[in-house]
Amino acid sequence: MRTFVSELRRRNVIRAGAFYAASAWLVVQIATQVFPFFDVPTWTVRWIVVAAVAGFPCLLAFAWFYEITPQGLKRESDVDRTESITRRTGRKLDRWIIAVLLVAIVLLGANQLVQRRDGAPAESAAPQKSIAVLPFTDLSPAHDQEYFSDGMAEELLNALAKLKDLKVAGRTSSFSFKGRNEDLRAVGKTLGVANILEGSLRKQGDQVRITAQLIQVSDGFHLWSDTYDGDLSDVFALQERIARAIADKLDIVLKGGADERIVPVATTSAQAYEAYFKATDIFNRRDGAHFGEAIAALERAIELDPKAARLHSRLAAILAIGPTYMPGLAAADAFARAEEHARIASELDPRLAEPYGALSTVYIYSRRFVDALDASMRAKEIDPDDTTSALWRATTLTVLGYRKDGNAALDRLLAIDPKLPTALLWRGVNYAYTGDTINAERLLKGAAQQKLAFAGLGLSFVAAARHESDEAIRQLSTSFKSLDTNLPQDAPEVLAAGILGDEAARARGLDFVHRYLEGKPAVVSGVLVYSMIRMGDAARALAVVQDAQTSNDAVFMSLMWSPYGADLRKLPEFPAFARRLGFTAVWDKYGPPDDCRRAAPGEYTCQ
Repeated sequence: MRTFVSELRRRNVIRAGAFYAASAWLVVQIATQVFPFFDVPTWTVRWIVVAAVAGFPCLLAFAWFYEITPQGLKRESDVDRTESITRRTGRKLDRWIIAVLLVAIVLLGANQLVQRRDGAPAESAAPQKSIAVLPFTDLSPAHDQEYFSDGMAEELLNALAKLKDLKVAGRTSSFSFKGRNEDLRAVGKTLGVANILEGSLRKQGDQVRITAQLIQVSDGFHLWSDTYDGDLSDVFALQERIARAIADKLDIVLKGGADERIVPVATTSAQAYEAYFKATDIFNRRDGAHFGEAIAALERAIELDPKAARLHSRLAAILAIGPTYMPGLAAADAFARAEEHARIASELDPRLAEPYGALSTVYIYSRRFVDALDASMRAKEIDPDDTTSALWRATTLTVLGYRKDGNAALDRLLAIDPKLPTALLWRGVNYAYTGDTINAERLLKGAAQQKLAFAGLGLSFVAAARHESDEAIRQLSTSFKSLDTNLPQDAPEVLAAGILGDEAARARGLDFVHRYLEGKPAVVSGVLVYSMIRMGDAARALAVVQDAQTSNDAVFMSLMWSPYGADLRKLPEFPAFARRLGFTAVWDKYGPPDDCRRAAPGEYTCQ
């Protein structure tokens, strides 16, 4: 063995291999950082890596059999070792290897800093005062109380999140581990927490038994566990006892002292609370097919306890997004009722952020943009960590042209709840707009893994960047079907192909648009307007939007502020369009958006 190693050194195979490996690593680092700026598809980086790996054994074999001399390339057996250029310049070559490695390491470090700045996950020690609340297991005899066990865990999560100095993983991220039985150390690492609360719930009639245990992630040590028995009227007392035990074990100092209540009493009616859990389960899953049930359940709950602020708040939230997810729900009626219940909720409990988040969504859909941003900012003032209103604030900022502020809000939200699917989609799409397909793919795949039905809206950009047109069309058409269930059956494929296919497909797509608009629909599909902009029919898109209500303004309004909306923003009619829709009013109050400059009050020039 020693003789073989000595022979490798004599023939300079080790030195040549080290130089090749260092150079290949440097090339990969440069490609990884530079290619996204020129929209070079990410598959090219993969092929560079494959080529580098495949070339390594070839280089070693070459170095074994051949040598470079002043007279050129010769077989190693024919070379006098004193003539070897590699041998003469060995020390210089060693210095080159070291220099190349240092440059590659610097580039790698810079890449890590950029990823951390842009919201990519970074390895760091979880603070000791941090916790994730996993969904409780339903141990009820019929196993039909999952919504209740999930609701109990979520209530504890929300209450703990209000405690000062305690980091609590977001609900979506924690609940993504539901039923997966994964190693708690891996769960803690993924969620960035040092402790995990898990438990079970058994409900039979009015009787409830809750078992909870607090586990230290680093070694799996059970810091605390206990079992609580009671009936539905005792639910808040049981939650309070669990929350206090956790606060004691993690040495959390309560701002109001020992008498401060951690878990607020949501309602005085056990039946109303159960209805709240059912409605919340539907709301969290965005299960539009059952939105009617959720609305009816909350209305019955409010009859039982009309003074329960959170019942009104959750009803306002469901009604605010109801027209998007529930075909047949009249937008005007839903929005009016959402406003009413948001107002009641805020009057009953001014500490709730969700009602203002719901109002911001209603106002965006109603094109009351100043009111929308006012409501979003009020929600932030009340509770910046409320994920529901924080998501709506981020999307409101993006829709109004404040892309940088919207991205910053999304990054902060994903730091709290890194698996929140809609936030992953919006941030991923914004990465795709800038040509950063690496980060775009990372986030958008996360959204797809969380079963977001329209994640393909973003993944289509990634596929298109790789010149995978069939996959891009499939992803986009699937998303169109989810975003607008009222479109004709063949419309999603025709529109997606018109956007991403050849000129003939584009002509078919535009012909479909023309025939659709000839029917003078009362509500124009937001997907259709999005498609018009992507297919280059921006002028007609503006005319349609300013004269008609659409099924989903957010689908295309965020596109208006992307590179795909550049031609639209430069149209001579765009300034009048911005004034008519109310964009300029919000810009006058909050400042111009990223791509526009103010010429005078109500007058903006956009690029």
